[in-house]
Amino acid sequence: MSANLEKRVACYVRVSTENQLENYSIDEQTDRLKAFCKAKDLSIVKFYTDGGYSGGNMNRPGLQQMLKDIKDKHIDMIIVYKLDRLSRSQKDTLTLIEDEFLSNDVDFVSMSENFDTSTPFGKAMIGILSVFAQLEKDQITERFTMGRIGRAKNGYYHGGPTAPTGYDYIDGELVVNEYEALQVKEVFKRFLDGQSINAIRKYMSEHYTNKYGNWSSHTLVLNILKNKVYIGKVKFKGKAYAGKHKPIISTDIFNDVQKILTSTKREDSKTIFQKNPFKANNLLTSLIYCKNCGARFCGNHGNYVCYSRGKTDKRKIIDPNCKNKKWNIQALDKIIKDEILEAALNKEYFNKIISNKEIVPVDNTKKMKKRIDEIDKQIVRMMDLYQVGDIPIEQISHRIVKLKKEKDTISDQLVDKKQTKLSIAEAKGILSRAAIILENGDLSQQRMVVSNLIDYIEIDDECIQIHWSFV
Repeated sequence: MSANLEKRVACYVRVSTENQLENYSIDEQTDRLKAFCKAKDLSIVKFYTDGGYSGGNMNRPGLQQMLKDIKDKHIDMIIVYKLDRLSRSQKDTLTLIEDEFLSNDVDFVSMSENFDTSTPFGKAMIGILSVFAQLEKDQITERFTMGRIGRAKNGYYHGGPTAPTGYDYIDGELVVNEYEALQVKEVFKRFLDGQSINAIRKYMSEHYTNKYGNWSSHTLVLNILKNKVYIGKVKFKGKAYAGKHKPIISTDIFNDVQKILTSTKREDSKTIFQKNPFKANNLLTSLIYCKNCGARFCGNHGNYVCYSRGKTDKRKIIDPNCKNKKWNIQALDKIIKDEILEAALNKEYFNKIISNKEIVPVDNTKKMKKRIDEIDKQIVRMMDLYQVGDIPIEQISHRIVKLKKEKDTISDQLVDKKQTKLSIAEAKGILSRAAIILENGDLSQQRMVVSNLIDYIEIDDECIQIHWSFV
């Protein structure tokens, strides 16, 4: 009897939704494997079949049964039509072959690639071919992602049937739900009236219901206040595009809300839910930026200090060698208050601010943008190394994730410096009340005045540059 006929051979076949369109049907794979085994004098004891399962998913019934039979010593050899039928993941492919097959004395053969693990060449080819299987999966994902980006660019909502509160999802598009739209407007109005997230949630829960039940979640309220879908935008992968759907909230109202939310960022986010949403630790929190490196300033032990110099949050460091001056909190607060009071009480000074066209603000974001470009180039280099197989995919993935986090942090700081402009009439209205509020108001009220009148402040050692919202 032939040695091959003594081997207990099992064949594994798989198709996914994408591959139904290719020439890899279950029947096609089965017929070719039978012919291959007949030509090689191999005796097939069992076929394991997974129909409609992705190669990126290890939790397949046929695959799991095969692994169980391997451990029970019922199989001597596994044959597949093509390597990617086993898995499209490099890591999973090598794990299956090395930890499940070879460790249990089971040989592995891929018919199309014409190799098997019983030969040295076959073992060497496993690592090479699995790289390309992973690359093919990534290309499918990339094509799918590009399709979703194209849909977003064309203005279509990509969230599927789970439409945001205020809209229904009909025939692939968002359509305003008038009853829920009324509720969304109520949320924005109450927030601008100074109510806390908790107070809004409580009121809405007592008076309204929506398609998802009631307003029992703080997160629901906050997400609605941040969602650009309500001003007619659709988002995908962090970018916003003009949507085809009808807006519920005006852009002006939405920007006013974002300005408040941005000006109230702090380490302990619980206060936004339980207390006044305008509360922060210091008067100028989130408004000061370093003109030297572009990082934001924070309050630290009685001083405003550049994050790069203070190093209290590694994610917000732009230049670890930055030596920009620390400013005493009370001293800098007084300087900014005095500037606002001067603009409020001195008509000539106010007119000088709004007519001072010759001053062109320095692009203090240059270093941050340069670092983002450097990160993008590093990510491209990582992908190039991956495609030539010089570095393991796990190591490359770890580096890319780390670079992506740094890029997101820097990008957030750029977005925060958003320069929302006031009309001259609006600025005069706020300034007319500024003196009373800055002298007698609590911190949250004073912050409202400052953050409305000032987009951001730049510090360059002894030099302080105010970027007004009404210039």
